Amino acid sequence: MTYDRLVCANCAAPVSEGRCPVCRANRERLQQENFLSGLNPMALIALLAVLVAAVALLAHQTA
Repeated sequence: MTYDRLVCANCAAPVSEGRCPVCRANRERLQQENFLSGLNPMALIALLAVLVAAVALLAHQTA
C-alpha cells in the first residue's frame, strides 16, 4: 500500500504530508519497505509465472 492515500489517526492529515511525528515515522517506515511490496499485483503474477515456467523447463531438461 502506498502512503499517499493514508490518513493519520493522530492529526487527521494525509500521511504523505508528514505534519506530525506519527505521520513522519509512518511515512519513513512505508518508504523503506522491501522491493516486492511496491510492485502491483499484475507484476507479481507475471514474476510468478516466469518463475514457474523456469522451474518447469529445468524439470523437463533433467528428466
